[in-house]
Amino acid sequence: MRVYLERVGCKLNQSEINALARDFVRAGHQVVQACEEADLCVVNTCTVTQSADHKSRKTIRRLRHTNPTARLVVTGCYAEMCPEEIEAIGGVDLVVGNEDKERLVELLGNFKPQTLNFKAWPLGHTRAFVKIQDGCNNHCAYCIVSLARGRERSRPGQEILAEIEALVAAGCKEVVLTGVHIGGYGRDLGASLGQLVEDVLTETRTPRLRLSSIEPCDLEPSSFANAQDMLLRLWENPRLCRHLHLPLQSGCDATLHRMGRRYTTSQYADLVAAARRSIPDLAVTTDVIVGLPGETAEEFAVSLSFVEEMEFARVHVFKYSARPGTAAAGMPDQVPYAERKMRSEAMLELAEESSRRFQRRFLGREMEVLWESRDDKLVWSGLTDNYIRVMTSSELNLANTITSAELVGLVEGGMCGEVEINRKDN
Repeated sequence: MRVYLERVGCKLNQSEINALARDFVRAGHQVVQACEEADLCVVNTCTVTQSADHKSRKTIRRLRHTNPTARLVVTGCYAEMCPEEIEAIGGVDLVVGNEDKERLVELLGNFKPQTLNFKAWPLGHTRAFVKIQDGCNNHCAYCIVSLARGRERSRPGQEILAEIEALVAAGCKEVVLTGVHIGGYGRDLGASLGQLVEDVLTETRTPRLRLSSIEPCDLEPSSFANAQDMLLRLWENPRLCRHLHLPLQSGCDATLHRMGRRYTTSQYADLVAAARRSIPDLAVTTDVIVGLPGETAEEFAVSLSFVEEMEFARVHVFKYSARPGTAAAGMPDQVPYAERKMRSEAMLELAEESSRRFQRRFLGREMEVLWESRDDKLVWSGLTDNYIRVMTSSELNLANTITSAELVGLVEGGMCGEVEINRKDN
C-alpha cells in the first residue's frame, strides 16, 4: 500500500507517526508525502483541548474529502476518548485507541516484517522525536491526558538506544526524547531519565540530544535544593542541548494548588535560578494556562507578574479548556470565555516581549545552528541548541548541517544569522 500519515498535536504524536512510518516500511509498504497519492490515510489525533478536538475532526474531514477512495484510519487520544464522535463524522474505516496504536500495521493485515532500513522512509526533519515512555500517573485537575494515555509505561533503554543509533546512521543530527511524562521514565523498570540521558550520550553518536517537556519536580525528586548538582551532571556534556521546557502552568500559588501541581512559585523560581547558574545561555521555556475555574482577576495579575519576572525564552499560552472527566470541569466559578480570551491575549503579548528580550542577549554572538529547510527565496531556517530560530539567505546547500552563524538581527519568528563559509558537516 501507499500510506499517508498525519498528526494533530504534540511532539509525542509526531514521534508515534515516525514510528508508524518505519513499521509500514518494514512491512513492505510505501510512505507517501501527499494524501492524494495514498491507498491508506492514517491520522494521529489529539484531545488536550476543545480546539484540539476541533482540529482533529477538521483533519479527518479534509483527508476524507481530499482522497475519498483511500481507507481512512483514525487513532490517538481523540480516538481513545471520543470514538463515537469520529464514527458520526462518516467515512472512517477504522478507529484505533491508544492501546492498540503500536499494533496498527498488524491490525491492518499484510504485516510482513523485513529488515528495517531507516533510509527507506523520509525523516521529514533533521530532528527526530524518539518516544521513551507513555502515560502519566499525575492527575492535574485540568488535564485529560492521564485518562487518554493511561498509566506510565517506559520503553526498555536498549531499545531506545538502538533506535537512536539507527537514526544517526540515517543522517539525523538531533534527537529529542519525548513522552507524556518523561521525568517519570524508568520508574517501572528500575531505571531513571538521568541514567538514560547519560547512556544516550555515552553509547550513541547523536550530535545533539534534547529533552522535551519535563515536570519541574522531576528534575530532582528528593529536593529542589539539590537541583544544581543534578543539572551540572547532566549538562556538562555539550551535546545535551541547553534548553529546558519546564511547564509552569500558573504563576500564582493559589491557582497551582487548585490545579494539583506539586510545587510553589518560589520552588519553581529557585529551580530555574539554579539551572541558569549551572548552564550558560540556557533557554527556559514553559507552558501557561489562563482562566482555570476560580482564577480571579487578582490571581491572573499575580501569574502575569511572575511570568514577567522569570524572563522565559518562550511561553506557550493556553486558554483553559474544560475536558470531560477532569476535576476542573466540575469546579465552580468557571471563567467566561471572553475573559479567558482577554487574559490569553495579555499573556501572549508578554510572552512575545520575553522571547525578544532573550534573543537580544545573543545579538553579535556566534552560535551553532542546525539548518532544517529553506523556502523558495533561498532563506534557510534552523535552530541553535538553546532553541533560537535562525534564518539566513544562502545559495549553499545547508540542509541537515550544523554551521556557525553570527546572529545579527531580530526578524519575525526568530533571528537573522550570517553563516561562515566553512561549514561543519558533523
